Amino acid sequence: MVQVLLDRGADVNMQGGEYGNALQAAAYQGHRAIVELLVEKGADINAQGGKYCTALQQGSKVGRLSIVKFLLDNQADVNAQ
Repeated sequence: MVQVLLDRGADVNMQGGEYGNALQAAAYQGHRAIVELLVEKGADINAQGGKYCTALQQGSKVGRLSIVKFLLDNQADVNAQ
């Protein structure tokens, strides 16, 4: 479904909702394939907003180790506040 939305022009960096954006929601929920797809499609890996501020913080908060590692490998800012 995410791929279909992106193919139809959805803004990969749209802000809003409890999690802040799609990347942060996917990180929090543990959907690594979606995290990878969103980053591949240009999602701002360090975008801030939502309950825990960044995708890295979202993934860290709930122990999504493989997602945290992926985000770090793709230049997530460990000092974002």
